[in-house]
Amino acid sequence: MKKIKINFIDFWPDLVKEDNYFYNILKKYYEVEISDEPDYLFCSCFGNKHFKYQDCVKILFLGENIVPDFNLYDYAMGFHYIDFEDRYLRLPLYVLYEECIPAALKKHEYSDEYYLNKTKFCNFVVSNPNAAGEREKMLDILNSYQTVDSGGRYRNNVGGPVKDKNAFVKQYRFTIAFENSTMSGYTTEKIMEAFAGDTIPIYWGSPRIGEEFNPKAFVNCHEFSCMDEVLAKVKEINENEELYLEMIKAPIITESSQAKQYLEPDYAEKFLLSVFEQDKEHAIRRNMVYLGRDYQKKMKDARKIQGVLDIVKKPMHQFNKVKAQTLSKYRK
Repeated sequence: MKKIKINFIDFWPDLVKEDNYFYNILKKYYEVEISDEPDYLFCSCFGNKHFKYQDCVKILFLGENIVPDFNLYDYAMGFHYIDFEDRYLRLPLYVLYEECIPAALKKHEYSDEYYLNKTKFCNFVVSNPNAAGEREKMLDILNSYQTVDSGGRYRNNVGGPVKDKNAFVKQYRFTIAFENSTMSGYTTEKIMEAFAGDTIPIYWGSPRIGEEFNPKAFVNCHEFSCMDEVLAKVKEINENEELYLEMIKAPIITESSQAKQYLEPDYAEKFLLSVFEQDKEHAIRRNMVYLGRDYQKKMKDARKIQGVLDIVKKPMHQFNKVKAQTLSKYRK
């Protein structure tokens, strides 16, 4: 079995290097070593430490709405619909939520009685306040019809954040499943978690979501000209048992759904193996000489300067806040 030296850098803080989606694929085919001197480096977008590593193959995974910079990385996996030789794989974030997928795929098999016994209207579980205004607008509009129960830290109205998100979601007919921003292909775990909770997602984010999942299984906000029209559709479904059952019992994927391909067990494996079956020297794709090298150096310097500015701005922001509070006190 071939031995490979890898590492993970600039990922979210709780990533377990020896137990994650990518590591678990590779360990089926290789003897995998986590090394401080990797031949292959998995990177994400939550830092700039990857600049410290030059003599290795860089594989970028993006779980955010960011376009990969192929001048800095050899390969990338992300949301965008990009065709770039052997260097890119579209890998929506929900594919990594392996615990949700089996439940979501069988939700249409449950009885009418199970779904008709759901008496709670709609839930919303969000803790990150940083998002496009459409999310809050939808929440307010739905609340004007019936109360939406918010179980996250953001706009919580159920006595505090829920401990078991899936158990909480399962009580409801609908789930607000809004991405933080909009872009074709930007499909995270939000719609998959809503499906896994046996609910009808009210979705906004990727305008092409109807190509990815069965459009008969969710409310697609991109099909309506305004949020008031979305509310009218939700009311129609909620107040008509036949329409409600038709949508909530629709399979989430059909033969033509893009997600059918993405959820195949070997989908990401094929891409990763095409990289790791090459020796390090042959797998490198980014330009490491002349203008390519200069570009990487400029980007490294720019990120370093931005990091310093961020450090300076933080205490200045706190100072201005205290100053404003003090002035306000004296003006009273």
